[in-house]
Amino acid sequence: MLHFFLQEERIHSSQVRTFYDTFAQAFDSISYANQNTEVFMKQIVITKKGGPEVLKVKEVSDLVPNPGEVRISVRATGLNFADIMTRMGVYPDAPKFPCVVGYEVSGVIDKISPSVDPKWLGKEVLAISKFKGQAEQVVVPLDQVFEKPKSMSFEQAAAFPVNYLTAYQILIAMGGLRSNETLLIHNAGGGVGLAALEIANHIGAETFGTASQGKHEFLKKKGLKHAIDYRNQDWKAELLKLTQGRGVDMIMDPIGGKNMKWSYQALSSTGRVALFGLSTATERGLNGKLQKIKMLFQTPIFHSFQLLLANKGVFGVNMARLWHEKRKIRLWVDDLMEGQRQGWINPHVDKVFSFKDIGEAHSYIEERKNIGKVILIP
Repeated sequence: MLHFFLQEERIHSSQVRTFYDTFAQAFDSISYANQNTEVFMKQIVITKKGGPEVLKVKEVSDLVPNPGEVRISVRATGLNFADIMTRMGVYPDAPKFPCVVGYEVSGVIDKISPSVDPKWLGKEVLAISKFKGQAEQVVVPLDQVFEKPKSMSFEQAAAFPVNYLTAYQILIAMGGLRSNETLLIHNAGGGVGLAALEIANHIGAETFGTASQGKHEFLKKKGLKHAIDYRNQDWKAELLKLTQGRGVDMIMDPIGGKNMKWSYQALSSTGRVALFGLSTATERGLNGKLQKIKMLFQTPIFHSFQLLLANKGVFGVNMARLWHEKRKIRLWVDDLMEGQRQGWINPHVDKVFSFKDIGEAHSYIEERKNIGKVILIP
């Protein structure tokens, strides 16, 4: 009996030892595999010049922040008309193909460089990025990062930087819009247009806006006083009619070409026009090339004496050329965030697309279907 018991114990011990050895080997294999398996994240790549079909979602290795930088796990990223122009090959500041674009993101900081205060780790933030924002991860310098207000969703936060900073630069920093003045917003239903409308309404200026008829009711609910259907009306003639021939004190023009000429003509004395885009040059194919040539000849050239005698001003706005003005931009963001806290700034998200539907998102903006911001989510 004792002999049988000892034999059973030896069998049991042997089984335990075998099980332990097998488990240890498996654990070591898993650990080794984890150490040698690369982790990937997705990003939207414009592979070459062309239509929406050139947009691809690809995997690349996880990003690592350099000194002074943080890595953001992206929850939402903005889609802008500049991205469409880049895909078409008509955006002058675009990187070379293949490229990843995207100027604005919101998300959570999940990795920091040793030089960054650990308090930033895990914070919900929004940030401006010099391209590469349309990805699951983005690495940016800390001075381009801002804490996300709790009252903002990630989608709203991603709709904030480009649109509101552009509108602020035009109306406040450079345009000096006042409460007793009038403003015409071309493409009033776009992201910058809605941001400008909120800022102008807060200032107390009288607002006019061009948009397709289907957007008028929405814009009036947002506070636009005079809506003009640019597709079925001569917008300049209608504007002059509404202002008894006087014109307006400021015009925001993202179109360019001959529209810029008409905008200048529609200014009152002491009026100024801000050019912040060239959407007239975004048609594809042979007709698009002809349109670009035509636009160059139709865009007016202003002489300083001409401006002097007319008491008018013309200025340009390009946020992509302001990376060296980080202190100034931070002050602008502080002002805008105060407006958000007070409740008069509310970024409007029109539609959210997943990364896999990026082609559809580009077409949606290109066909002028959006009212406000289009957002992408991983």
